[in-house]
Amino acid sequence: MARQLAREVQLRRFADEPGTRVNADMSPPQVRDHAQAVLADGAGDILRMAVQQLNLSARAFHRVLKVARTLADLAGSEPIEAGHVAEAIQYRERVE
Repeated sequence: MARQLAREVQLRRFADEPGTRVNADMSPPQVRDHAQAVLADGAGDILRMAVQQLNLSARAFHRVLKVARTLADLAGSEPIEAGHVAEAIQYRERVE
């Protein structure tokens, strides 16, 4: 049920943006507008620490934000909370 609701939220979010239907399709400017701009207090701090400590590339940074946006959608939350960012970081593929 939550998955279907999250999909509907995403379809509405991108209704006026051709070529984008879901969070995974977001371009960097869209990530800035729909994810970075709605980070809740503390979420940005966690993201900054991850960038520094994990040496995230710009691509990895955007992927974390896309996943965090999706997790927030699944939770029915407009802002992306610190927990969404932390969970998204944990889903990153580890390359050693």
